Amino acid sequence: MEIFSIGPLELFFILLIALIVLGPQDMVKTGRTIGRFLNKLVRSSTWKSVQRTAQELRQLPTYLMREANLEEALKDLPTAQTIQQQINLEEFQTTLTQTNQDLSDWLQPPTPKLGSSSNKEENPPSQTELSSS
Repeated sequence: MEIFSIGPLELFFILLIALIVLGPQDMVKTGRTIGRFLNKLVRSSTWKSVQRTAQELRQLPTYLMREANLEEALKDLPTAQTIQQQINLEEFQTTLTQTNQDLSDWLQPPTPKLGSSSNKEENPPSQTELSSS
């Protein structure tokens, strides 16, 4: 449970510091004063107005959807199965896979092949090849 984003451990430390600073006698007086203030605040018309406004803001998206008749429009939207039947999804996935493969082949640099005749001409002969001839 958090009040004003203050967890139980933080609340404990706040109360402990207040007890140390105020002392036991002043702590009781301060508690009564804070309690009376909160009681007046909760019973005030301003607090009720804030609560009513918060409730209206939470319900605003639903109200706007009803006002724009979006609930009926959402019911009229086709389902995923209907869309899948309308477009041939398997054909699309095959085409997409082939396109990705073609692009990856085109974007990769060519790899030199070992043992080709062009490599033998570029590399100088090794010591063992020179001593054997």
